Amino acid sequence: MELSVVVSTLNDRERLLSSLDALETETPAETEIVVVNGPSSDGTTGVVRERDDVDVLVEISERNPNVSRNAGFEVATGEVVAFLDGEYAIEPGWYEALEAAVADGSDVVAGPTREADGTASKSERTQRIVGRSVTVFDGGNVAFDRTSLDALDGFDEYLESDGARDCAHRVGGLGFEVAWSPSMAVRSDVGADGGQPDPEWGTTYRALAYSLGKNYGPRPTVLGRTVGSALRDGLSGVREIVTGDATPTGWFSNGVDVVTNATGGFKDGVHARYTDRSTRRNPNGLSVRHDRAVRIYDRR
Repeated sequence: MELSVVVSTLNDRERLLSSLDALETETPAETEIVVVNGPSSDGTTGVVRERDDVDVLVEISERNPNVSRNAGFEVATGEVVAFLDGEYAIEPGWYEALEAAVADGSDVVAGPTREADGTASKSERTQRIVGRSVTVFDGGNVAFDRTSLDALDGFDEYLESDGARDCAHRVGGLGFEVAWSPSMAVRSDVGADGGQPDPEWGTTYRALAYSLGKNYGPRPTVLGRTVGSALRDGLSGVREIVTGDATPTGWFSNGVDVVTNATGGFKDGVHARYTDRSTRRNPNGLSVRHDRAVRIYDRR
């Protein structure tokens, strides 16, 4: 298996170093390592350039993780391309699990992520939407056969978050096989400074409405899923007000953000659907532009 691993990082030097150390230990020497950095201000560039195990360092100026993944895929050469967030280190058995799934003919392989506080992502999540089977995966720990990723034209750069979920819908639409491997696990060795950030509800619902509108069109099912999700989160917010963990003003402000962004996202999603009428549904993908990289350090 010719494997390239694209590691995306932003101002997270210490956890990135743990991630690279694990890749060096747990993958074969011929594995191609691509780090996409940016725009970091914590000295990441210097420490990465000092390492012998990083084949390519790509510097970008945007904070969008989907731009980062596409920038890495653009320079990767492996027949299988894995994407890893720099906060995660692969666990023993990660490579073997990926290799076995690829040998079985899987087009996409994903596994769980474990946080420093002990929490872990859910197991395999498969749902049916408008007759389509969709297996959701985390963009911080997923690998693609190059043929399938080429067919998808990479990730949709309109999205500032949840690009992997949108990709999962498009994977289902193209009929690619997704394998979930519990042994293909990654972990966060240390917690992020300042704890977990509060959810950005506006960004989350813009991504949800855009993805559903783009992949399925203006159907009642799409509107129902978006509204249903908003109602559930709204009720959760009410409970936080009752327990004193949130304020009515904050809850109302979040509600306005959700409505505004969901409406805008749905409109943009439907427009994107008719902009790219192909089955890949990606008018903002890899092939649209080639100016992501500010600088590339390539020692291959």
